Amino acid sequence: MTANNSTVAEWPAAERPSSDRVRERILVVDDNETIRRLNAEVLRCSGYEVDTAIDGAEAWAELNDREYDLLVTDNEMPGFTGIDLISEVHAAHMTLPIIMATGNFPAEKFANAPWLRPNAILLKPYTVTNLVEVVQEVLRTARRSRPESPPNWLSAALPDERRTYTA
Repeated sequence: MTANNSTVAEWPAAERPSSDRVRERILVVDDNETIRRLNAEVLRCSGYEVDTAIDGAEAWAELNDREYDLLVTDNEMPGFTGIDLISEVHAAHMTLPIIMATGNFPAEKFANAPWLRPNAILLKPYTVTNLVEVVQEVLRTARRSRPESPPNWLSAALPDERRTYTA
């Protein structure tokens, strides 16, 4: 990820939550401490509540302890990969939108298991502007697809719209 010569003031502002709406919570997962901290700080400065995890196993524990509006995960992490995490999310029938921010696009995995494909793929290196724009777009799409009061037996499913982003 590159900071690109931009300052925090130049990053696109997130859609600010209104006083009657709770700020959206994002879980950022990356085994690289620098990337994890930078992503978290950029998203906090953009108006989101952000938690972090160092790998898929820690992220899975967080997802079971709290509700999140978005998951941003790396793929290549020791032990429990991003694909493993996405697989667990789907197996648990969580309707959480997911962005995979990775340097290695796992095309073969997605070809063999297309249901694992995240809502968006952000290829490294990416800029902070790219990160915020993709997060905004995925959250905006997820909000539009949620009914006002979802049926008790089923959470709102996200549209099958999937995109890959490059810097």
